[in-house]
Amino acid sequence: MKEQPNPISRRQRDIAALIRQSGRVAVDELAARFDVTAQTIRRDLAELSGARIITRTHGGAVVASGVENLAYDARKLVAHDAKARIGQAAAKLIPDHSSLFINLGTTTEEVAQCIAGHEGLLVVTNNINVANALYRNSSISVIITGGTIRASDGGIVGRMAAETVRQFKVDTAIIGTSAIDEDGTLLDYDLREVQVSRAFIENAHRVVLVTDSSKFSRRAPVRIGRLDEIDVLVTERLPSVAVAEMCERLKIEVIETGAPEAACPVRDTSDD
Repeated sequence: MKEQPNPISRRQRDIAALIRQSGRVAVDELAARFDVTAQTIRRDLAELSGARIITRTHGGAVVASGVENLAYDARKLVAHDAKARIGQAAAKLIPDHSSLFINLGTTTEEVAQCIAGHEGLLVVTNNINVANALYRNSSISVIITGGTIRASDGGIVGRMAAETVRQFKVDTAIIGTSAIDEDGTLLDYDLREVQVSRAFIENAHRVVLVTDSSKFSRRAPVRIGRLDEIDVLVTERLPSVAVAEMCERLKIEVIETGAPEAACPVRDTSDD
């Protein structure tokens, strides 16, 4: 008879939920939270990793990643509070009566929610969720790229989408990424998506990268670009001194959001 895998305990389910929420956890923090030994937590993480629910790191764990991204609904949960603060901070960088690109990602969608009350914007996006957040404001012109719609998250990807983007030269590109390597390489999972992100980067006067700190611990196989192509990095916190020094060396403006701010104001567009 085939041996069945050990069932996941309630504590392990709680640990997995914490990782989905925050993006990463540390062994010592988990041991204190659950009032167990670090050895017990390491065993929990090993079993969760064996089930491919999480990925082990030195001293902790992150959301499982590698060659395939998380499902869209799961990505919405990871570091949600941090993404909301990042969206608020990035929105303050966008003046009224300006043009911008917004690419795929749950963090860029938070930015879209926070600029929905702006006026006089021209927004070019390959993200249906971004378009849905903005089109009700008659003061914002939304252009959706052509291309193939990815069923998993409503993203529009591929060469046709990239060619649409190249018809524009905008003030600001709001860019997300799935992972950031220790050498500053920006990474993603889908080559078709990367084609569009490259076009965004190459056709904007200013590039703003919006990303929570967990992306510095993740891995993905397809290269988008490099941190030295970024003008502004908006994150809740830099993960290390080494990353801070790299940003300083590359002359990247860094905005760390810190404590939560008030929710984004909602513009009444019922009469538009």
